[in-house]
Amino acid sequence: MNGGPSGFHNAPVTKAFVITSGLFTVFFGIQGRSSKLGLSYQDIFEKFRIWKLILSTFAFSSTPEMMFGLYLLYYFRVFERQIGSNKYAVFILFSGAISLVLEVIQLALLKDTTANLLTSGPYGLIFASFIPFYLDIPVSTRFRVFGVKFTDKSFIYLAGVQLLLSSWKRSIIPGFCGIIAGSLYRMNILGIRKAKFPEFVTSFFSRLSLPSFSSSPPPAPSRNIVGTIAPNTGRRVERPQPAPMASSVEPSEEAIATLVSMGFDRNAARQALVHARNDVNAATNILLEAQSH
Repeated sequence: MNGGPSGFHNAPVTKAFVITSGLFTVFFGIQGRSSKLGLSYQDIFEKFRIWKLILSTFAFSSTPEMMFGLYLLYYFRVFERQIGSNKYAVFILFSGAISLVLEVIQLALLKDTTANLLTSGPYGLIFASFIPFYLDIPVSTRFRVFGVKFTDKSFIYLAGVQLLLSSWKRSIIPGFCGIIAGSLYRMNILGIRKAKFPEFVTSFFSRLSLPSFSSSPPPAPSRNIVGTIAPNTGRRVERPQPAPMASSVEPSEEAIATLVSMGFDRNAARQALVHARNDVNAATNILLEAQSH
C-alpha cells in the first residue's frame, strides 16, 4: 500500500509542504533549537511570540518525529490527487488553522508555564488526513502475524500511533486537535469542502518545489532467442521471438462492488481492476488519476 504512483506526480502542494517541513526541521535541528519550537502558555499569552505559531506548524521537534511525519505526509498525497491541488491547499490551511486554534485554547485552559507543553510539527494536517484515510481508502489485503489480524492499512495506523505517542502529552493534544479539524472538514462546515484556491496558487507551488528525480526507464521486455542454422554457411544464427503476452486477470465482483460503492462507474472500475491485476488500491489510484485530468 503506497498511496498510488511513486513520487509527487499530480501532488505539487504536498511536495512543497514536505520539502518545506523537512528543511525547517533540519535547519533548526542543526542550530539545536528544534526542542524549543513547541508552544507553551508563556510564549503565547505572556511573551506574545506569535512567530512560534507559524514555525510550530512546519518544523518537527526531533528526527524520529520528522521521519514518521514526512512518511505520512508523503502517503497522504493521494488525497491531493483525489480532490485536486486547489482544494487540497484549502484542506491544509483549514486543518492547520483549526488545529492551531484548538491548541491555543488548550494552552489557555491548562495554563502550564513550566515547559513547552505542545510539540511542534504539522500534526494538524497529518491527523486530519486520517479522517478521509479511514473513511475513503478501502482495505485490499488482510493477513495474520502470530495469530493477530492485520490489513494493508495497519502500517499507516501504526505510523500514526507512533507519531501520536512520540512525545506523550505534548504530541497527543496536537494529534487530537488535528482529528477534530479533519472531522469538521468532513462535515463540510460553512461549505469548506467546496472552497478552493485560484489556479495560480498551485502553479506557484509547482514552480517553487524542487524537481522530482526522474525514475529510471522500464527494462526492455525479455525476448526468447531461438537458434537456427543459416543455409550454405553452417553458422548458427540467433533469431528473437516475441515474449508471450501476459494473461489478463479477471476482477472479482467484490472488488468491483467496492469501487462502485466509492462512486466510480462500474465499467471504469472493471477496466481499472484489469490494469491493476485486481488490486483495489491500485485501481482506486488509477481512477483518481483519470478524474484529475
